[in-house]
Amino acid sequence: QVQLVESGGGLVQPGGSLTLSCAASGSIANIYTMGWYRQAPGKQRELVAVITSGGSRNYADSVKGRFTISRDNAKNTLYLQMNNLKPEDTAVYYCSAPTRGFWGQGTQVTVSS
Repeated sequence: QVQLVESGGGLVQPGGSLTLSCAASGSIANIYTMGWYRQAPGKQRELVAVITSGGSRNYADSVKGRFTISRDNAKNTLYLQMNNLKPEDTAVYYCSAPTRGFWGQGTQVTVSS
């Protein structure tokens, strides 16, 4: 079992940037797919971005061109760089190794003026 702990959330103005980090308690090198998901109030959890161990990336259409997912297997850390944030990006963001059933506790991102 790998524990995932997110950090880096907060309050930011529209157009601003944030970088989320997800620290794993164990090695992520053997975890093929890792990703970021989010859940806004009253909505279902949705995929934001995923990355494979080979570096292939996929993004939700709503974040393409604004968000970048990356992973550092040596540091056992997953990242999400978020630029040009919009109010509709407001949500709790979760780190996950979805095929392994590993989920973090989430970090709140609020985009508001």
